[in-house]
Amino acid sequence: MKILLLCSAFNGLSQRAWLGLRARGHRVTVQTVRDPQEIATAAAATEPELIICPFLRQRVPEAVWRSYRTIIIHPGPEGDRGPSALDWAIMDGEPTWGVTALQATGDLDGGPVWGTRVFMMPAGPPRKSTLYNTEVSDAAMSLIDEVVTRAQDAGFTPRRQDLHRPGAVGRVRPLVRQADRAFCWGDPADHILRRIRAADGRPGVHTELAGVPVAVFDAHPGDATPGEPGTIAARRQGAVLVRTGDGALWIGQARRLTPEAPGTTVKLPAALALGGVPEAPRVAGPPSLREVSYRRVGKVGLVRFEFYNGAMGAAQCRQLAAAVRYAAAQDTTVLVLAGGEVFSNGMHLGVIDAHPNPAAEAWRNITAIDDLCREIILCTRQLVVSALAGDAGAGGVMLALGADKVIARDGILLNPHYRKMGLYGSEYWTYVLPHRVGEAQAHRLTTHGEPITAAEAAEIGIVDELAASDRAGFLTTALDYATELAAGGHANALLDHKRATRAADEHRRPLETYRVRELAEMSHDIFDDRHGFAHARRAFLTGRPAGPARPEPPRLPAPRLPQVGTVR
Repeated sequence: MKILLLCSAFNGLSQRAWLGLRARGHRVTVQTVRDPQEIATAAAATEPELIICPFLRQRVPEAVWRSYRTIIIHPGPEGDRGPSALDWAIMDGEPTWGVTALQATGDLDGGPVWGTRVFMMPAGPPRKSTLYNTEVSDAAMSLIDEVVTRAQDAGFTPRRQDLHRPGAVGRVRPLVRQADRAFCWGDPADHILRRIRAADGRPGVHTELAGVPVAVFDAHPGDATPGEPGTIAARRQGAVLVRTGDGALWIGQARRLTPEAPGTTVKLPAALALGGVPEAPRVAGPPSLREVSYRRVGKVGLVRFEFYNGAMGAAQCRQLAAAVRYAAAQDTTVLVLAGGEVFSNGMHLGVIDAHPNPAAEAWRNITAIDDLCREIILCTRQLVVSALAGDAGAGGVMLALGADKVIARDGILLNPHYRKMGLYGSEYWTYVLPHRVGEAQAHRLTTHGEPITAAEAAEIGIVDELAASDRAGFLTTALDYATELAAGGHANALLDHKRATRAADEHRRPLETYRVRELAEMSHDIFDDRHGFAHARRAFLTGRPAGPARPEPPRLPAPRLPQVGTVR
């Protein structure tokens, strides 16, 4: 079919829909739209047989839905109406939720039903972004397949919504505003937790910490000594522990609120957003706050890391590099690098943007992540496996490719490119990517700037093992895969081959020369801003169309680079 995807942003679900429909042989056009006029223009230019809206904030004009079958993927069960479906579901503690495919009409979210899916909500209140990227997106993809199948059936007729059917939970709900999300730090911790998670990752809940107006995100249960609710009891790795009416909550991320320039500040680790909290003691937080950990499973060493939204600042890169060095020194045979909900998206753009000298911080960040990648590539005492349970982008993909084997969960997305952010890229990508896919394919992946599925990645050699397990069972699957690699003499043969290959590669061209060349290009992108990195970064972080670039502080001179061929 000739299908038009309309979306307000080319987010993860929109990317999955585009890739999935193309893989089934459909002719798919994607158009990002900001207003009804752009919707009408896209439809007229495409003249599709079917329009699908996987993520659309704007209302479809009557002229469009009367001329073309237009299906809205609504993140709520049948009968649910309104723009804040997931926010209300989390705040109200709904035990079940759903996704519904609706035909666009003049009745907002009230059109005929093409299909619906229902799922159990997680036991504890989920982050809204996590819920959207997991249960909601899986249900939506299943629905999109069903919609396309039914659109090709001349005998199919969508049914009217039935708000009175048994088990119906949907109802009309208004847009959630900050007044609806508001809490007092004297409220019970569970009540506050639910409200913060219902607004994570956007827009956060407005409150005040240490006298600073902020929007807060990334909340975790905690324990604290008695004290005034709303005061900071402790800190850990950028998070702060805030006392509540009956306990405490860890706040991992915050964004300063500036009434004179709303929407211009970015989300940061909470302690950094507050300008530091030196009077708060450092303590051990709950397991959910632990960014990096190590444990041994037989002959397998497991390094787990979980960074918020997959963003890795310089300090986090150094922390993970230290964990890799420690794991590599153990007497295990296989080292598994297992990411979290998002494997990695490379550099921490928020920390870079908030720094007084963003270019200098970007340079520190890219050199730190390069150091981490070098530890992975040069680990020749053990086989290294990258385990991707979630999506990866830019430098996060290249980091994973430094391993000997890559196992990925079927259904995740990879974005192996940097160009849309105005960067050449580093992380030794000019070594690890062509090594797996060849020069021509590496050029296509890094210049076209398109996502690929894990299945496509497996076809071209980026992924070695595609795991059909669900999210909950993926780590067990990855450990089983690593254990098989470690078994018997097979591992010794693989290690011998790895060392021989690395030695031959080093003889042909020293590894450090790839980094030198990449950083030479990156120095122009970062310090000279030749491709608009500052502008693209700002637009990405604020979620707004790119406007005039803001002035940055005077840039430091680009550091002198060693000559190509020099090995440090």
